[in-house]
Amino acid sequence: MEIADPAQEMLVNEIKLMLAELPFDGAEVLELGCGKAEKTRLLAETGRVKEIVALEVDDIQHQRNLQIDDLPNVHFSHGGAEAIPMADNSVDIVLMFKSLHHVPTEHMDAALGEIARVLKPGGLAWISEPVFAGELNEVFRLFHDEKAVREAAFAAIRKAVDDGRLGLEKQLFFNTRSFFENFDQFDRRMIQVTHTSHQLAPDLYRRVQEKFESYLTPEGATFLNPQRVDLLRKPA
Repeated sequence: MEIADPAQEMLVNEIKLMLAELPFDGAEVLELGCGKAEKTRLLAETGRVKEIVALEVDDIQHQRNLQIDDLPNVHFSHGGAEAIPMADNSVDIVLMFKSLHHVPTEHMDAALGEIARVLKPGGLAWISEPVFAGELNEVFRLFHDEKAVREAAFAAIRKAVDDGRLGLEKQLFFNTRSFFENFDQFDRRMIQVTHTSHQLAPDLYRRVQEKFESYLTPEGATFLNPQRVDLLRKPA
């Protein structure tokens, strides 16, 4: 297993890639760390899945998700990946979009164990993580350096594969695109988030703004972000 592929240049829409790779038709799906449920909605509206349980640990965001009333095949639940409130062998597919590295480091191994527990034999886990590289990362790391937690997340995945709880089907490496019209939009989407308290001192805030605006053009700022997906399967 590799944590990154510096040579890859493919630009993809991850949702389209996932829909092509995974057997969603009639599936029971668990999404861990669903956030604003944007990807949850896209998947639910395909009409392919039987049900999605969308788990979110951030109480503020979970309460907002509970107000969503137009996705009848989605059940929103509150909790963390290290203690999934579901029965053994109950889901066909587990999804994690950029959320494993947000699990406390000491709980990452338990989270992989929980994923293995709730998957049906032969079930699949799509674990998507950002690679610690790229220009947007150079801005973000000024106030929230995730190098250590991303490495810890990869180590937890590799341990789960090495000890046989989950088998590696394949790794996918690609870029996604992020666009911001201006720094105010970056501030709202990346700094003023509910799941993390980024209290930036004025000098640091200024340095973050200067770094971001070094990539800004009259049309806005576009970033290519390296990603990795570890596609895992529970042994049959």
